[in-house]
Order: sequence, then C-alpha cells, then structure tokens
Amino acid sequence: MTDASHPDPKAQSLQRIAAALERLAPPPPPSPDFGVADGFVWQPDPGLFQPVAHINRVPLDLLKGIDHAAGQLLDNTMRFAQGLPANNALLWGARGMGKSSLVKAAHATVARQTAHGGKAQLKLVEIHREDIATLPRCLAHLRAAPQRFIVFCDDLSFDKDDTSYKSLKAVLEGGIEGRPHNVIFYATSNRRHLMPRDMMENERSTAINPSEAVEEKVSLSDRFGLWLGFHNGSQDQYLDMIRGYVAHHGLKIDADELKRDALEWSITRGGRSGRVAWQYIQDLAGRLGQTLKAE
Repeated sequence: MTDASHPDPKAQSLQRIAAALERLAPPPPPSPDFGVADGFVWQPDPGLFQPVAHINRVPLDLLKGIDHAAGQLLDNTMRFAQGLPANNALLWGARGMGKSSLVKAAHATVARQTAHGGKAQLKLVEIHREDIATLPRCLAHLRAAPQRFIVFCDDLSFDKDDTSYKSLKAVLEGGIEGRPHNVIFYATSNRRHLMPRDMMENERSTAINPSEAVEEKVSLSDRFGLWLGFHNGSQDQYLDMIRGYVAHHGLKIDADELKRDALEWSITRGGRSGRVAWQYIQDLAGRLGQTLKAE
C-alpha cells in the first residue's frame, strides 16, 4: 500500500518505460491533404503523399502521331472523372513515343475541365515500380478521400522471381476489396504482357501444366480493360512533332534548315521518337539562344 508521498516504484518504472517507448516510436504520419496540389508521389516509408508543385508535362496538342490512343485515354479519363464506369489502362509499346506524357496530359486536360470552384478534383498519384507491393496501403488512404485519383506507374514490368505482380492483380480486380471506386490505375510499359518473353517461355517449358503457368503471368495484363499500343514513328510524324514544338515555343529557324537539321539529329540518335524530337528541340533552343515556355 502506498500513499501520495510514497509512490509505487513499480508504477514509476512502468511510466518511464512507456515514456521511453513513445520517444522511440516514430510519430504517425499526418493525414494526407489532397487539396494542396494536383499531383503527388507515394512515399511508402513512412506512408506519405509528397505533393508535386509542378507536374512535368507537355500540352496534349503537342503529342503527335498518337491521336487514336490519345482520344481513347481522354474519353476514359473523362468518364472516370464524372463518376461513370471506366477501365484501368495499360499504355505499352515503343520507347519514347509519349506513353507517360499522354497520361500526364490527359490528367491535366480532364482535371481542368472538371474542376469545381477553380480547384481540380481529379488528382494524379505516381507510385514507383519498386513500391508496387505497397499499393494496397496507398489505396487505403485514397479510398477515404473525397477526390478522384489516377494512380500512375511508369515503366511497369516484372522479372523472374518477382512476385509483387500478385499484389497488383489483387488490387486491380481480384481482391476482396477490389479497386476503390474513386481510383483508376494507369501504367506504361514496353511489354504488352508486363513480362519478358524469355520468362514466359521458361514458365511454359518447366511447368507441369505449361498453359496454366503462362496464364498466371499473362492474366495481370488482362486486368487492364484498356490496352493502348504505341509504335515507332514515321519520318512525317517525327517532323510534325518537331514543327509543333517549334511553333509552340516560338523558335526562329528557316523551315528547310529545320527539316535538314532535325533529320540529321534523328539519324545520329538512331530513332524518330517523341523523346528524340524533344531532345532535339532542347538542343535547338540552346543553340538559338532562346528559352522554352514553362508548361
């Protein structure tokens, strides 16, 4: 029995232990405020959404040679923003042809058109490829938010012995909770089925039931209701990209000189992709001593 003048030593020890544990334990992350920006990057440790003050993107009308894919993704995104049924989208194909640029441009266009009171209600959340296993935790935060979200993973693919694709499959459609009603998932990849061909062939050759083994891998891409293919650009498409950038940024150069110079650049780079076109424009602007417009 103790009194106020003689506190229980055991109780004091427990209080000190509890205080020490509180100091050791990290504070819980603050609740996300999705009103502070239009774009965020998911940081799984410690579970934060890092606001992006300025999303790196180009206007939709500067993306040349992908009109059909752009129209489909824009329509899908608009339906989602309006609360209508829409599909997860996989943008696959040639490198540098505007897959990730299209996702960001479609978000900007739809967010602007569906804003309320000058504030966008459609947000873009990027999750890095190496953090895909934490996607369920990311979606748990988004599920309770009033906004609508495009969760975007750039350059998504899976290699041998990588099992994180199973988490993505469950989240997209197969899990008990499924995808939150206010979230849609967009991914870009150089692979249509997100797996390298030699990995799929190896699964087929070593499995007891080859067709089932390959189906397990391929079924991930089936979770994307919208497949948009991107292919290497033609010379005319490449030059259209160049001319569009030149006009948009007001670069001063003779048309014939521009054509010769741009084609020479593409030959030295061994390709005519949108990425090569943009790299040429940056080089050209620097040589001309002109600055490029901030988007």
